[in-house]
Amino acid sequence: MASLLTVPDSTTSEQAGLRKELGLGDLVMAQVLCVVGSTWVGIAAKLGRAHVAFWLGAMVLYYVPLAVVVIYLNRMMPLEGGLYQWAKAGFGEMAGFLTAWNLWVYAVIVTGAIIFVVPTDLGYILGAAGAWIPASKFATLVLTGGVMAGITLVAIRGLDIGKWLHNVGSIGVMAAYVILLGLPLWALLRGTITHYEPIPWQPPRPSWFGLAIFGQMTVGALSGFEYVAILAGESRNAARTIGQSVVISAPIIALMFILGTSSVLTFLGSQPINVIGPIPQTMRSAFGDAGWAAPLAISLLMMRAVASASLIFTGLTRLPMTAGWDNLVPRWFARLHPNRRTPVNSILFVAVLVMLLIFFSMLGVREQEASQLLAGSSIALYAIAYVALFALPLLGRHALRSALPAWVKVLSLVGLASSLVSLVIMVYPIIDVADPGMYAAKICAVVVVSNVLGVAIYKAGKRRSHRQEASHARQDI
Repeated sequence: MASLLTVPDSTTSEQAGLRKELGLGDLVMAQVLCVVGSTWVGIAAKLGRAHVAFWLGAMVLYYVPLAVVVIYLNRMMPLEGGLYQWAKAGFGEMAGFLTAWNLWVYAVIVTGAIIFVVPTDLGYILGAAGAWIPASKFATLVLTGGVMAGITLVAIRGLDIGKWLHNVGSIGVMAAYVILLGLPLWALLRGTITHYEPIPWQPPRPSWFGLAIFGQMTVGALSGFEYVAILAGESRNAARTIGQSVVISAPIIALMFILGTSSVLTFLGSQPINVIGPIPQTMRSAFGDAGWAAPLAISLLMMRAVASASLIFTGLTRLPMTAGWDNLVPRWFARLHPNRRTPVNSILFVAVLVMLLIFFSMLGVREQEASQLLAGSSIALYAIAYVALFALPLLGRHALRSALPAWVKVLSLVGLASSLVSLVIMVYPIIDVADPGMYAAKICAVVVVSNVLGVAIYKAGKRRSHRQEASHARQDI
């Protein structure tokens, strides 16, 4: 299949200089870490007993199409940069750049959003004594800044160290979910609850609120399989192992989300749900303020947040590097550390950008609204990237379309429709906000301004590339 699509020699030669650090086990762990978050079971729990119907719908209409399309495209083009390279091959250079740009801005925002949960998790670990931490802007900046500095150093050091942080974080989130899933059974044995439905069933009721939750459950909760493919150039036998990692991790992730939401509902069904930290809130409700069990379980989640932020941060620093290979951004972003072979300039640039984003997101709003603004804006940008991903088998170049079976194209159409719904509905708030109109305007502004900036950066890069080519031509003469 790969021979049907032309890959520039510069891409393959640059990719050859990267270290192949990731095996199948590392990729499976990375998939779980990248997809499974702690906030989504709380967001889904807002649907009550209908959450199973929504989860199943999201999996059929989005999760399965995503897994299939990613497996096929990665098998055809196992290239560092993932979706950027696929969109460039299928739609052309500008479309590829803008797809990568939306994915990159998403990753910058979502890294900030993930790090943003650390103060909330720490507050739940400390109990009543730490309740002030997530509401303090100063404490939030200090904590998130410390985490950002740590993952920046790990990223510069390379995936030989970073993959172990990611693996430990993946084990941590799975252990935390094991505790979460076991809580209702433990409570039944102790007699603190009298009823538990692991798979409740209630038909979904049509509403804007339900559609908004569905949008977050698809592009927000169930996305991420394609993100790990960004690191294909640093994976061993990427054409095979990335697809295998999707197949192995998908059923595990599905069960974690459905049963995890049921556990949250069991303990918090009648309470307001904290969408930043629903699992810590559930564990505190189940265990109380006394004892060590709740702090231990919440610590596992905080470990996951740090590792997940590190994984996404690692991926997003590779996108400017691959764009630099194509001279669409300054080659400064593609400069590698002489020993570690990591894009050190891109890493430092993105680290500063994430911290600026966290700072500005907190201005004038409460911490939960700031978190949702980060999540909503990032999901809207991610939905744009997914529209491009699912459009590739349908509208991409003939060589790509002809290499794919018809049933893959049908699933792509389903995934495309789900992505468009998520993109449009993302301006609808699922929590109480100070001003719903301003909330929607901020998300729209992020999407519009970022894409206008992306077009400007692309055109500037093309002009710079043409000047360099002209200069080289004169020198040859």
